[in-house]
Amino acid sequence: MNDRPKKYKVVLLGESGVGKSSLVLRLVKDEWVDAQHSTVGASFFRYACPVDDTTIVNFDIWDTAGQERYKSLASMYYRGSAAALVVYDITSVESFEKAKYWIRELQSNSPDTIVTLVGNKCDLEAQRKVPLEEAKRYAQDFSLLCSEASAKDGTRVQAVFQQIGKQLLASATSAPTVRDGGVIGRQGNSATKKGETPRDGACNC
Repeated sequence: MNDRPKKYKVVLLGESGVGKSSLVLRLVKDEWVDAQHSTVGASFFRYACPVDDTTIVNFDIWDTAGQERYKSLASMYYRGSAAALVVYDITSVESFEKAKYWIRELQSNSPDTIVTLVGNKCDLEAQRKVPLEEAKRYAQDFSLLCSEASAKDGTRVQAVFQQIGKQLLASATSAPTVRDGGVIGRQGNSATKKGETPRDGACNC
């Protein structure tokens, strides 16, 4: 019997400046950098995620650049990913609209990827422009996992990845489309299509 931890490819997508790199830095190193440089192309990280007291999953994390000039490269990283975090800034309506673009891209080109909509910067509640209920409704309509987090103070950052890990393990057991590393091709019954039953776990906000 092979008891080695499962390993999955995870990609972060979203507009430049929403805090994708900061979320990964908080997760992997428990650090915050005030003047975080924009990612060029993509950055790679590994993280062993404890999903409960006895289970660990290993994530190969690709943090993609959000600048317009790198948009065409993103598909190299998200195609076949087991999971994707689509990140927006709760203080920016524009970043939320860009998040919707990436969700459409994933549903068209990697429909079996488990998608989590993540509102970053929840420490800036006084500056909020994207209502939590609006994000929840959107996530429910498109059968997404969703959460809010703060890379700055660490709120729910690890919980977001634990939620993904649990969903991946559940999907690997119950459906043939998720495997070690990523997903197996495009399937006609993808649960990411609008109108289908949401995945376990709806919103962790």
